[in-house]
Amino acid sequence: MGIGPVEAIRGAVAKAGLTLAQMDLIEINEAFAAQVLSCARALDIDPARLNAAGGAIALGHPLGASGSRIMGHLAHRLKETGGRYAVGSACAGGGQGVAIVIEAV
Repeated sequence: MGIGPVEAIRGAVAKAGLTLAQMDLIEINEAFAAQVLSCARALDIDPARLNAAGGAIALGHPLGASGSRIMGHLAHRLKETGGRYAVGSACAGGGQGVAIVIEAV
């Protein structure tokens, strides 16, 4: 675990043909507080856009369900806020990371 979400987010956003600045919402699953803070610093994320309605530490992340919790949360938040794009990410053991970009239509 660690900063795997950094490169995962960069890759997902680039593959979508977008920039991080275009993301209305950004969620990084909080394996632990220092982990998400180091990712936010590396990506230069505005804290107001990161885990804005609470991340995994506040909301919980049931074993094996972090990805679906992040997707559902981002989809609902895009609808609530009228946003268009969101990126969600999580780290995994060994320094790996996964990320997805979603668009409200």
